[in-house]
This record gives sequence, structure tokens and C-alpha cells, in this order.
Amino acid sequence: MSFKSDIEIAQETEMRPIAEIAEKLGIDEKYVDPYGKYKAKIDYNILDNYADKPNGKLVLVTAITPTPAGEGKTTTTVGLSDALRYIGKKSVVALREPSLGPVFGVKGGAAGGGYAQVVPMEDINLHFTGDFHAIGAANNLLAAMLDNHIHQGNELGIDGRRIIWKRCMDMNDRQLRFVVDGLGGKANGTPREDGFDITVASEIMAILCLSKNIRDMKERIGRIIVAYTYDGKPVTASDLKAQGAMAALLKEALKPNLVQTLEGTPAFIHGGPFANIAHGCNSAMATRLALKLGDYAVTEAGFGADLGAEKFMDIKCRALGIKPSAAVIVATVRALKHHGGVPKTEYGVENLEALEKGLPNLLQHVANVTQVFGIPAVVAINRFPTDTEAELKLIETKCRELGVNVALSEVHSKGGAGGEALAKEVVRLCETESVLNHPYDLTDSIEDKLYKIATKVYHGSGVALTAEAKKQVELLTSLGFAEFPICMAKTQYSFSDNAALIGAPKDFEVTVRNLKVSAGAGFIVALTGDIMTMPGLPKVPSAEKIDVDDNGKIEGLF
Repeated sequence: MSFKSDIEIAQETEMRPIAEIAEKLGIDEKYVDPYGKYKAKIDYNILDNYADKPNGKLVLVTAITPTPAGEGKTTTTVGLSDALRYIGKKSVVALREPSLGPVFGVKGGAAGGGYAQVVPMEDINLHFTGDFHAIGAANNLLAAMLDNHIHQGNELGIDGRRIIWKRCMDMNDRQLRFVVDGLGGKANGTPREDGFDITVASEIMAILCLSKNIRDMKERIGRIIVAYTYDGKPVTASDLKAQGAMAALLKEALKPNLVQTLEGTPAFIHGGPFANIAHGCNSAMATRLALKLGDYAVTEAGFGADLGAEKFMDIKCRALGIKPSAAVIVATVRALKHHGGVPKTEYGVENLEALEKGLPNLLQHVANVTQVFGIPAVVAINRFPTDTEAELKLIETKCRELGVNVALSEVHSKGGAGGEALAKEVVRLCETESVLNHPYDLTDSIEDKLYKIATKVYHGSGVALTAEAKKQVELLTSLGFAEFPICMAKTQYSFSDNAALIGAPKDFEVTVRNLKVSAGAGFIVALTGDIMTMPGLPKVPSAEKIDVDDNGKIEGLF
């Protein structure tokens, strides 16, 4: 039996004109800027019309700790939004834009899968509406103006050894992590050590995704710290008079992108900060639109709940003054077996002992969401044909002991109809009480925030700060940033900062080696383990499988 690939399914789908999708949401055509037939930007000024309209129900989709077996979080997010429409509810889905780095690297495309996808799939995964190019241009304009200021006399007294702003590009390229530039004589700038981040790790991306409007975005850009002077004072983008031009490059990118699922459910896809480096959520603007235009706004947070959901709750929800009405925690039997120590070749063989060994990972995420954060949750099992009734029953029994129901999800093979049970449980949960608790208070010290995340969310024993990190805590506190939330940059493959510790490890210390303030975004990034802000390509990158035929049809994307 042959199965169609995701891209084959997407290319066989007859999409509706984007004007019809906008009309379905009640969006006046004056707010719709079409980008071809099947995608459009929506003018954020439309939000002024809905200032007094109550928000719909916010549903957060998160997952267990990622594994090579895959969990299907985006597929579940898209399928759930279709399933809610299938049972008669007005749903809207809000997702991140894929980065070219992972598309050509390890993951391949990132627009859902099977019969639960957003389309046009190729456009979304590649250049889309140019948002990432605009973000990269704004980031690099600031870098150019910074180096030009130094070249033209350095009136601000910038210490060339304390420049923290990097250039960026939306590609995995390890060769650019550390570079020396400004070579070739006086006319070509001042030689210095430099480096590149991937665009999705740029603070500009985080700012675009957290901004409420263009004024807010411009003010945030102005607060970006790019360097320090010889006497230790921060130098900002506003000191370089860069924020106006940067905002001009970003004004169109700030508008959310409207597309559709395979079943015609409206989808906002906008912004894409990395989840293990930045805060991993789609834009505030897209989420606000989804909440105003739908009775149910379904969104996702990056990677497992320890990373994505924690940042969603502690950074995004705080910034917007919102809270989820319900959460969906996605898992697969195969992934839980991985956490139980089963090799990839045996994922499809019934193994209740290994499954039971892997279950603590799921149960720890469930307890975090429902008890630490206080959000009603359902576990969605993304079902595979090899899953046995005994394995599914074991997961259901263990989750019920925590007071959480389990719903099988077959949206990959059946679309919205395959998520009917999940959608009905989500609707039920949305009518129950949801109280968003935070593991730390903003008034806590930086060290206390780090400790509370590590112990309450990761279930470790504490935090170890390197000597350099301790100096940075002192500096950031003295500069008045101690009340910012924390954005943990940590491996996605473990609750700990060690990717090899799978399952639900305990009694580990999280080592924080570096702290950096994103003053414009409004959070402090804590770098742990060997997390890098510029990934590299694997030995066999996904790019090797991607091609385009003589008619312009793309193949092998996913």
C-alpha cells in the first residue's frame, strides 16, 4: 500500500480564494492585502474595531519532550482547529512561520502533516510573504549602523570588545558562528570578532512577535542594547537613531498572514521565534486577531511543554494579559517508548514495560500544565497503526490518575473528522475554570526566577551559575532589568540541560553559562548547556531531497 506524502496531499487540494477565507471571518476587504490568490496580510488596524468585543476561548497545544519518533504537535493543532469546525464551532488557528534553517536542515517542512495541513504548503515553508527577509534586513541595518558609527569616529565611545549585536540570516550555517570582519584596511571598517545568529533567534523576531502595534514595535526597537561603552554604559538602537528606519522595513511584516487549512479553516501564520533559544510563539498580533475573530483560537507553543508552554505562559501571556482556557498535550506511543529506552527499530512492537518506563515524561508535563500553571488539559494521542489497545489503555489509565482525560487523534489520516473526540473534550474543558499561575513572580531576583523554573518546571535540584553568568546577573540587576521574565535557552530533548537525560530525570542541576538581556523584547535570555544561536546542517540535510521540476512544481519538501 502506498501512502501520499504531505506535499502530494497539499498539492492535490483545491484551495479557496483568500478573499473567501477573509469573508468567512467577517473581515472587510479594505483590511485585506492579497499576496497572490491564496495568502494575504491583514491590516492590524482592524483590531481597533474589536476593542470592546470579548475574546474567544484560547486553546494551547503543547507536547511531551520531543523525540526522533515525532509527536505531531503542529498536525494536531491544525487538525483540532478543523475538528472544532467539524462539530460546528467557529475556530481559527494561529501558528508560527517555518524557518528556512530547519526546512533545509533536519525537520523538513513545518506546516502540519497528512490531512491536517495549512496551505499553500510550499509558500509557507519557503519565502511566504517575506516577513523573515524583512526581519533579517532590519537586524542587519542595525548592525551596519553600529559598525558605521564606530568607523565614522565613535562619538558614543563604544567598546569594540563589548559589542553584543550580531548579524543574522535565516539559514543553518555553522561557518558563520564566529567570524572576523572589517579586514582590508581603514576604508573597510574596524577589524573585530563578530558572528551571525539565525534570523529566528534575532531579538527583532521576538520584538515583532510581542508588539501590540507599530508604535509599540518602534519603542521596543529603540530599547535594544547593541553594545556597551568603555565606561560600561549600554548603547541602544535609539542612541544610533536606527529605530525609525528599522520600523519602516518592518511595517508590512508586522501585519499577520492569513491562509487556510486543507478544510478551509482560517489560519493566521505569523512570526517564528525559535523555541529553544527565543520564546517560541507566533505573534501577539495574530493571536489577538484569532481571539477576536473566532470563538475558539487554537495556537501552539514550541517543542515540549517545559520550553514552549512555560514561555507561552510566563512571557507571552504576561505581555498580552491573556490566559489559555484549555491545553492539549500531544504524545505518541512511539515517542513514549523512546523515553522508555526502546530503539527506533522497535517503536512498532508492543512493549508495555518500556511504555510504562517512558510514561513519567508525559505525566510530568501533564502535572506541570494542570498543577503548576493551573490550566485544564487533555492528552491527545497522535495514533499510529502499530499502537495496540493495551498500550493505549495504559496511557489512559495513568493520565486518569492525574484527573486528565485522553483522546485519540487521527487527524493525520482523517482530517477534522479524526479529531472529533478531541474537539469535544476541548470544548468541555473550555467551560471549566482556568487560573493561570506562574512559577515565579516578576519581582523575584534573577537567580530566584532561574531556580524556580529549574525546580518547579524541570523538576531539577537547582541552578549553577558560571562565574561569567554571576557577573551578568549583577550587571543586569544594576541596569534595572531584574524584573524582566526569563527566557530559557535549553535543549528541547530533555527536561534537563543535558539532551541525553530522557524520560523524567530528577536531582540534576541546570548550568547557566550566559545571561543576555533582550531589552526590546522585554526578557532575559539564559543560555544553558551547549545551546547555539546559529545551528548547523546535519550530515544529510533535508535540502538534498528538495527539487523543482520544469513546470515549477516543488518536490520533496516534506
